[in-house]
Amino acid sequence: MNPLDQITLTGLRASAFHGVLEAERRTGQVFIVDVVVRLDLAAAAASDELGLTIHYGELAEEIVAAVESDPVDLIETVAERVAAVVLGHRAAQLVTVTVHKPSAPITVPFADVSVTIHRGRS
Repeated sequence: MNPLDQITLTGLRASAFHGVLEAERRTGQVFIVDVVVRLDLAAAAASDELGLTIHYGELAEEIVAAVESDPVDLIETVAERVAAVVLGHRAAQLVTVTVHKPSAPITVPFADVSVTIHRGRS
């Protein structure tokens, strides 16, 4: 079997109210999501048929909607939610999701906080 191909979405921005602290839930913040979807693109490329791949514009909208839905405490939970959305697409076989929280309530100078998960079909 050939290695899987990939579709990558980088820097998707969503405004949401996730976090453990009350202030995070009250004021919200921007979350940035990177997604790498592993799939076989050979049939889609050969046939030029969108139905054999994943429409990345629609996927981006679905990911942002998932991030912006019901608040949770952990970005780990947000990442799981995004992975489930991606794996809901028939063509997706594996996904890597990174959720960045650049405005996390950390008391020392920092550039970014992120969580990365890897999920596949069971």
